[in-house]
Amino acid sequence: MPNYYLEFEEPIKKIDKQITSMQSQTEASKEHLAALAELKLKRDNLINKIYSSLSRWERIQLARHPDRPYSLDYINYLSPDFIELHGDRYYMDDPAVVAGLGHLDNYKVAWIGQQKGRNTKENLFRNFGMMQPEGYRKALRIMKLAEKFNLPVITLLDTIGAYPGIGAEERGQGEAIANNLIEMSKLKVPIISIVIGEGASGGALGIGVCDKMLMMENTWYSVISPEGCASILFRNAKMAEEAAEALKPIPSDLVEIGICEGIIKEPNGGAHRDFESSANSLKDAIVEELEILLKIDPAKFLDMRIDKYDSLGYFDE
Repeated sequence: MPNYYLEFEEPIKKIDKQITSMQSQTEASKEHLAALAELKLKRDNLINKIYSSLSRWERIQLARHPDRPYSLDYINYLSPDFIELHGDRYYMDDPAVVAGLGHLDNYKVAWIGQQKGRNTKENLFRNFGMMQPEGYRKALRIMKLAEKFNLPVITLLDTIGAYPGIGAEERGQGEAIANNLIEMSKLKVPIISIVIGEGASGGALGIGVCDKMLMMENTWYSVISPEGCASILFRNAKMAEEAAEALKPIPSDLVEIGICEGIIKEPNGGAHRDFESSANSLKDAIVEELEILLKIDPAKFLDMRIDKYDSLGYFDE
């Protein structure tokens, strides 16, 4: 059972409590087991009903669920031999991003993932998943290492944005992100980016230039958060739900305009309800793309990326 329920999940919470109560009883009569089975069926039907008609705002809430798998959860599960590498070789290490090397099935890959914390102490250490310039430079260092050894790069996006502190700006936050955009465009190995939670603004884009952009089903990717958008457009952050409808930041919206190139299905109730199933779906999607991208001549990646990003958007004269 989840440790935390969102507002729209309250009906599920009530049934889960009943199930937990019945499971704690020592009685094992046929009537008791039948009643328990009926409750579980009722819960499954309710979950199907609720999650088949989620609004954009509800999907954004799911992307922020505190029990949702983070980058290290996926990396450690999919690459048990993962070796994390630290530091940007200029100033310091940035714990808001994890990066290193490992195997994914039979493929040697470079992993880069934005990492949030599970509690206050971890979030302070991870800076709530907000990368500093050293994080973007560390990520680029690992990408260059991957290029040197001909390893595909997999980036996992999950951030509320790049860190906007004074120190980060003084040390070149904008330059670090911009430099990554240039260097990732030219990288001569495949890059696959997957939004596994929140994909906010340049904070996500700084490690999100890629050959294939995939998104987990209950995630979002946008130039600004709904709350930030509502504060600017409506002068009221409480209108975030309306802003979410205007932004159209969820996977189905982004497939329509060509930004998202594949949606990775999650279990009903979100990735946190069945982590192994979610992780295996993620692995299958990555492996499928690797099988295609690794057959491409490395010299073609730059032109492919130029064509890919040139084709996005439209305008009327």
